[in-house]
Amino acid sequence: MNPERIFEEFPAPSYRGTQEQALRDIRDAFAAGNDVVLVRAPTGSGKSLLARAVAGCAREIDGANPSDATGAYYTTPQVSQLDDVAADDLLADLNVIRGKSNYSCILPNERDTPVNQAPCVRERGYDCSVKHRCPYFSDRAIASNREIAAMTLAYFMQTAGSEVFRTRDVVVVDEAHGLAEWAEMYATIQLGPRTVPFWDDLRVPEIDGLDRAVRYAENVSQICERRKDDLLAQDSLSPGEVRERDRLQELIGELDWFVSDYRDPQSPTTWLVDQSAPSNARRERRDDDDNPAGGPLTIKPMSPEKYLKHTVWDRGNKFALLSATILNKEAFCRQVGLDPTDVALVDVEHTFPVENRPLYDVTQGKMTYEERDETTPKIARTIVRLMQRHPDEKGLVHAHSYDIQERLADLLADFGVGDRIRTHDRDGRDAALEDWKASPGADVFLSVKMEEALDLKGDLCRWQVLCKAPFLNTGDSRVAHRLEEGQWAWYYRTALRTIIQGCGRVVRAPDDYGATYLADSSLLDLFERARTDMPDWFEVQVDRMEQPDLPPFEPRAALSGGETASRDDTERSNEGGSSGGNERTRSRTRRSNRSSSSSSPLADVWDTGE
Repeated sequence: MNPERIFEEFPAPSYRGTQEQALRDIRDAFAAGNDVVLVRAPTGSGKSLLARAVAGCAREIDGANPSDATGAYYTTPQVSQLDDVAADDLLADLNVIRGKSNYSCILPNERDTPVNQAPCVRERGYDCSVKHRCPYFSDRAIASNREIAAMTLAYFMQTAGSEVFRTRDVVVVDEAHGLAEWAEMYATIQLGPRTVPFWDDLRVPEIDGLDRAVRYAENVSQICERRKDDLLAQDSLSPGEVRERDRLQELIGELDWFVSDYRDPQSPTTWLVDQSAPSNARRERRDDDDNPAGGPLTIKPMSPEKYLKHTVWDRGNKFALLSATILNKEAFCRQVGLDPTDVALVDVEHTFPVENRPLYDVTQGKMTYEERDETTPKIARTIVRLMQRHPDEKGLVHAHSYDIQERLADLLADFGVGDRIRTHDRDGRDAALEDWKASPGADVFLSVKMEEALDLKGDLCRWQVLCKAPFLNTGDSRVAHRLEEGQWAWYYRTALRTIIQGCGRVVRAPDDYGATYLADSSLLDLFERARTDMPDWFEVQVDRMEQPDLPPFEPRAALSGGETASRDDTERSNEGGSSGGNERTRSRTRRSNRSSSSSSPLADVWDTGE
């Protein structure tokens, strides 16, 4: 790597904000001998451009020894982030490769067939006459032979050990704050009816410990091997059989990894096993005292340092990890298996005026499982008043879960403002989001899990509501295990990270503006508990937070553009907007209220619901 090239490799014709200083600091960090540099760059600092400049410093083929690693990888866990990179003319030399399922076969009778189910993978010895023009193999060949290959983190990890995508000189990971969590997710093994093709034929015992889980994993892996060999012996496979073969191969790799890692005395990984209750049919078949039936299994790694070493750290010589929310360097390094003393941190200054990104306190109570029934109607009324305050501006409501989204949608419909409300379900979330963004009116979108990788610049959205503190579900065994070990700082820091990411959705440039309203009072408590991990620029936002003067509750005004509040120093009114026609995703029936119960002092964070 030659960090001195970083300025000439910067792809934009000029610098914006503090980009020049950021490049200087990154260059100096690598020049000082650091193999890993964390770049903490807030929204709007141009992380992708910085990433391209770093990738361009990789050793080039000319002048390198045959054994030297050359070139660079750019990777990100967010598919939408990769889409943005692919569409950016300034990043045209980042050669994007995606998984096979994202490409369609070009044979005349197979145009609707994804490449991972095309004749070349269905028929033994198939000689494709158009392989040289196949979109997948073409992109793969280009990406593997050019200086910078760009891919999702999932594809990057899947290609570990590949002869095509070997070790490179530089690896750049964008949106790297969740690297440990993504690794845990990718390394998690699900054994159930949706993931095991022969689940109904499988004998599933009760698993009473990790040793039993390892023996069972070996047994399932052997069955997978036999079934895969039977499929490979056939001359031709149907698309369904191709899917089964590929899934069997994935299962074999996952199970073998778990077994070998568990039996490795040097491995730092802690494994947890969860087992669900068996179905009634399975219980009736095998429910006896000596051999009771068991249900689906989830085998989870904790802090999978060894997995990351194989899939990430062994893939490059130098690493740049970029994010707005790497909140604590030492904690982050420990989670991903890095020595903090060998890692440099570069802080990029925030250039957005704080008055353009205000936080407002409209808290109505706690949204814990015990208190949600009482608080949700109050938040719904507050949303109506915010719609009155922003009659001509689109709004986004972070509902946190589908349960909360459903309750809010029903309440807002009951209040008579449903014509301005949009929702989405799990299957149609992307289409619903794009439809809302493209709509000309002032609709309000009730979203679930959209705090990251969402660019709502300008009039796409001018205000948003955080309905619930995004604490991790303590019903998850990994979360419970960490809290049993006293890792409360990690728990609060993870929630704070999601909030900061969410706040960045509606302010995307120095001259952009957007208001964020906090509706769950647990958010205020979280700010105090996690203050030591706040970036300075976000702490300024929190310190400036105030309670807004909202108009009286009048649902008709929320639809007709009634009272419009002045921005003071933080909001501007748009002229000429109208509330365009929209429709609810689906009708719902509100659930009956649950009885409230007394809560412990930790009830605001000990959330076992969605």
